[in-house]
Amino acid sequence: MLRMSISLPADLTDEVTTLLRDSSAVSSVTVLRGASVLPEGDVVLADLAREGANPILDRLRALGVHLRGTIHLEQVATWLSRAGLEAEEASPGSSADAVVWGQVVQRSYDDSELNWTYTSFMVLATLIAGIAIILDSQILVIGAMVLGPEFGAVAALGVALVRRRPLLLGLAARALLLGFGIAIAVTGLVALGGRALGWVTLQDVIGARPGTDFIYSPDRWSFVVAVLAAAAGVLSLTSDRVGGLSGVFISVTTIPAAGNVALALAFGAWPEAWGSALQLVINLLGMALAGWATLALQQAVWSRVPAPRSRIQHRFLSGR
Repeated sequence: MLRMSISLPADLTDEVTTLLRDSSAVSSVTVLRGASVLPEGDVVLADLAREGANPILDRLRALGVHLRGTIHLEQVATWLSRAGLEAEEASPGSSADAVVWGQVVQRSYDDSELNWTYTSFMVLATLIAGIAIILDSQILVIGAMVLGPEFGAVAALGVALVRRRPLLLGLAARALLLGFGIAIAVTGLVALGGRALGWVTLQDVIGARPGTDFIYSPDRWSFVVAVLAAAAGVLSLTSDRVGGLSGVFISVTTIPAAGNVALALAFGAWPEAWGSALQLVINLLGMALAGWATLALQQAVWSRVPAPRSRIQHRFLSGR
């Protein structure tokens, strides 16, 4: 269940209220006349089934509500309402599977912004990956994977393609290219400093590393894992079940590959630089393709498949 809050000019209130009341996905509507100061006008509150949100948002956009006012959507963690249950039953699909495209697109824009925080996390994660390679530490590799913020921008590529958002596509590609470029450059400079101080040697980079040699040795399984991990990650981002994201972050070799590229360039280890760069490209390409395919499938199929509601919900609401 979602809670929608709309601040809008008074001349749009009646039309918006009628739209909400006529939707079977809406279980309650409240109008607060004169409650909005900016924009000057009214506030409309509504509870609606998650799986019925997209048609309502599309019609609100068609009315220009987002241009003259503000639309907020929030997930309701706990609710008790027979009308709410009936609204979910009347909407096609399951709430766990439903994709609210407005939320997905907004999150994609947020995750694709090349800001100080994003860049800092990229640099810090790549530095940790570089240390993990020097120490041949799998634990540090996992830490670097979890810290890296790149998956949001990779998923945004798929969102941009499916929803036909060229601006978002450009922002996501820019965040990935510049983010990895800056992270590799900074890590390379730090590696050169460590080399000058004698903290890091060529043998640390090209010597036997049984715990981390997979970083510069891509194979067919690299692509397979990237595809599967990205599909799971996109499902976590678009549904209301996000527990799978941590598994995605420690499955795909992107940040560690970037760290190894930086170290290899600093020491002139060209075979390792090439292998790691190939590993990075394979993983990014696999994730981008899988994200696009998963989102396209969700848009084409899942939103049209009705799913029966559980009888447990009926008994819970009835107090039995």
